[in-house]
Amino acid sequence: MTDKLKTGRPSDFTQEIADEICTRLANGESLRSICSADRDDFIPAMGTVFRWLTERPIFQEQYAKAREVQAETMADEIVSIADGKELGDEMKVALSARDRLRVDSRKWVASKLLPKKYGDKIAHVGGGPDDSPIKTETILGVDPSQFSAAFLQELAAKKVE
Repeated sequence: MTDKLKTGRPSDFTQEIADEICTRLANGESLRSICSADRDDFIPAMGTVFRWLTERPIFQEQYAKAREVQAETMADEIVSIADGKELGDEMKVALSARDRLRVDSRKWVASKLLPKKYGDKIAHVGGGPDDSPIKTETILGVDPSQFSAAFLQELAAKKVE
């Protein structure tokens, strides 16, 4: 029996491959696109990249930074698309729905990659130094906890005018 040479994609980590993957990510390419079968033979499959992320903390940090830059790249692309710099004026009207989809897709991805910067903001009220906590008061010395559940339900059902 003869030994056959392996002709598959590489699975051994090299810093050069890691640099290439992270550069492409930072420039806006998806990992799926970078690792697709019809791309460069020296780039491993996605599963290999995910394995490297779990096994190599330095690559994990490099990858995380590349994803942060990717979010910034997408934010820049949003402005270019919205300003119509990628298309001539005659095409802009015909592709406006497509442009909205492109902008919305990039906004969603940026919000997931950098949620603190591009994610939805949630305001919490109460308890901060400039924001007093929510207060409850007992009116006329009446403590609501002394009432039965049935009475409170009946009271809640009445209209207040």
